[in-house]
Amino acid sequence: MRCMTEHMINTHGYRNFAYISGPAYNSESSDRLAAFCTVLQEHGLNLAADAVYYGDFRSPSGKDAIEHFKEYLDEMPQAIICANDVMAASAITALTGMGYRVPDDIAVTGFDNTYNRHNFQVELTSVERPLGLSGRLACKMLHNHFSGYPQERNIKLNMSVHFTESCGCRHNALSDIRELKEINCRNYANFENLQNYMTLLNRMSTQLEACNSFDDYISTMKKTAVEIHPEEFYFCLCDNWDSESPVYNPSASNNTEVTVPSTYTENVYVPIAYVNGEFVECSKIRSRDILPEAAFSGTKGRLYYVTPLHFGERCFGYMAVRSSKIKFQNIMFETLCINICNSLENLRKLMCLEYALKKMGDFYARDTFSGIYNRNGFVQATEELYKNCLEEKRNIMVMFIDLDGLKQINDTFGHATGDHAICEIADVLRNTCNRNEIYCRFGGDEFIVFGADYSESEAELLTKRINENIKKVNNSKKNPFELSASTGYFIDIPKQGEDIFYFVTEADKKMYNEKRQKKLSRRLRLSGQDIPKA
Repeated sequence: MRCMTEHMINTHGYRNFAYISGPAYNSESSDRLAAFCTVLQEHGLNLAADAVYYGDFRSPSGKDAIEHFKEYLDEMPQAIICANDVMAASAITALTGMGYRVPDDIAVTGFDNTYNRHNFQVELTSVERPLGLSGRLACKMLHNHFSGYPQERNIKLNMSVHFTESCGCRHNALSDIRELKEINCRNYANFENLQNYMTLLNRMSTQLEACNSFDDYISTMKKTAVEIHPEEFYFCLCDNWDSESPVYNPSASNNTEVTVPSTYTENVYVPIAYVNGEFVECSKIRSRDILPEAAFSGTKGRLYYVTPLHFGERCFGYMAVRSSKIKFQNIMFETLCINICNSLENLRKLMCLEYALKKMGDFYARDTFSGIYNRNGFVQATEELYKNCLEEKRNIMVMFIDLDGLKQINDTFGHATGDHAICEIADVLRNTCNRNEIYCRFGGDEFIVFGADYSESEAELLTKRINENIKKVNNSKKNPFELSASTGYFIDIPKQGEDIFYFVTEADKKMYNEKRQKKLSRRLRLSGQDIPKA
């Protein structure tokens, strides 16, 4: 950066500068900015406070910086020094859009030499860094370290500045026309690949967004895995990826801070494992292991790309991919990951909504005390079956059950115990009705059982079994009260103009007769008289 800045001052005579920096906290970014400022100070040049723009090394920062300079500087600078090529290229595009010529009106320089000089509107003056050699040496140093070989801890690599068109130096003409042909062929191949990838990603995104269930989603993801042609593909989800509610943050000082699940669970399950062209079954694995056993069945020394799956702070899990058709450094792969994360969040919200609707439906159709149907749920559940019996002239049976002595239980033991008595009757019906009968708490201490194709003997048997199960509850001695219920049933073929409540009313009359007999029997026993036979 010193060499670059000195060249702009000494060779081209620029005196009015602006600088597009990377993040202030980044060490390379701050080193480059410090070198630039030091050279300006050595030459007695001042730099306005608004002449430094802090970006993030990404393309939008270059455009934003030019707009910043245009708005806040008294005049546009003669030269703009950039901390990397990506921001420099974006800055040149923004300047051209505003009518400035580079380098005639404003010179621009980059850093890293990552842009091919023939792939941009002007050749970009930049600093070449041996990034490929740096990566190879890093791997070699890691290998030596783990192997216990002695080595130098630091290796200094040479860098060099390429002065070309964007700073005002001469244009480097092509020395061989074949080079341009090769570049054009590569560019066309890249364009064609991008078009194919974009088609795949658009189709995949649409299909994933259309999934209404987890099974549909996994089926669609399997098709996607096949189309990107990986040698291995693992789709790993946390146990709580579809959680509909937030969790408590264990790191919070008072343990009351509510947040979304933002870390990997101890175990993850692997709904998709694609290995060498085949899907294999995988059970749960520890998230710390990252890969399932299927990944360790081949040769050693393979490279996996592992990327987290998340939406904001919510952690879904991760993907592990080896050797995909879509190159990992390509922005298409980033788009693939973003589409998957967004579609997972949409599916999670859809599943949570369906769960909430089911809960609301349960509140509408289920008794909050006992968990069995309430009157609304009973009407809904019996509607279709009652209609079939009406059309096909089949018998139906409705049994009315009334809990005996609920008021006495409430007065003696409290309403909570009375509620428990209601739940005991509901449990008796759960344990007794095993012929697809539909039963509900009709209201208060009243219950109804509905059954199709019932005979008198079958209804009597059901009544007997209900009473036997009530007796079992009493024999258990788990309650402070004696559980008792009166029953009555009515059997007939439904007729046009009659609804189910006609049967309920008739069964209620039968039940009332039994309850009246019980009360009469009890009075006679208390008075010592003989009980007349019915």
